[in-house]
Amino acid sequence: MISLIKKIIIFLIFTTLTIFVFSEDLPDGYKGISLGMSIEETKENLLKDPDFGYHGDRDVSLIPNSSKTLIETDAERGAGSSFLTRCWFQFFNDELYIITININTQKMDYYSIFTKLTQKYGEPASFNPQAATWKNDDVTMSLEKPLTLKYIDNKIYEQTQNYSNIQASPTEITQEMFLEDL
Repeated sequence: MISLIKKIIIFLIFTTLTIFVFSEDLPDGYKGISLGMSIEETKENLLKDPDFGYHGDRDVSLIPNSSKTLIETDAERGAGSSFLTRCWFQFFNDELYIITININTQKMDYYSIFTKLTQKYGEPASFNPQAATWKNDDVTMSLEKPLTLKYIDNKIYEQTQNYSNIQASPTEITQEMFLEDL
């Protein structure tokens, strides 16, 4: 009985170490587009790769009263890969911090991508019916249903959560004052 328990423990340790040793670091982007790139660098690299369906500056949107910019591409209308559909590249203070890649569900399936990502990067840090998420200190990579792959720069994303250009309304200010008096 003790021998069987030892074998199981050794097997579990070996399996865990194998996954840890042979897992690759999480990528910080896809096909030459990396988190942290400037808007200009991203535009240059998008133009070089027809798979994204980037059409130049008409695909770039500035978000009013904000330090945020969005590039939206339509790969279905481009001359590139039929595996991609729409892609979004979100910037904060001229740094790419979220890459969203929608994958053509008629050409690829969730399970195939999930299996490949698990082989390359190990088991996801979290897994639920809507998404599988891999994470390290710098990058969060998620595979979401129906079929979206996201890369997020954790540090810049955290900055955006603490950043707001919107002033509190008089109602919100008086509500806060009321709550402070409780």
